[in-house]
Amino acid sequence: MATLFKNASAQSHGARYAKRMSSHLAAALVAFCLLQIAIVARFGGSLILHLALIVAVGGFAMAARKVERRWEILEASGLSRAGLDLRFRRDVAQVWLTSLLSSLLWIPVAIIFRFLFG
Repeated sequence: MATLFKNASAQSHGARYAKRMSSHLAAALVAFCLLQIAIVARFGGSLILHLALIVAVGGFAMAARKVERRWEILEASGLSRAGLDLRFRRDVAQVWLTSLLSSLLWIPVAIIFRFLFG
């Protein structure tokens, strides 16, 4: 068992960052989906809003894959730990802010849609 932990600590530090970023992206995608579903349901979602929700989730998933690819490239680049720390913190903050704020953008869309189409 001790060799298992020794081998895990011997891995490159970039791999840990890429895996942690992937976990943040997955959690942010779940939060994004749940917030959007709650907002659309709260404002009386029509079929058009539900279809737009599917498109938005697909767009978020494609953007998340680009961020994952970026961290695979950063992992292979051999940057210093301090450089990776800085980039990781910045990217995590951007992922969560984008996830939460873009979900909240559905509120005015739903209000306008409800006003125009009842």
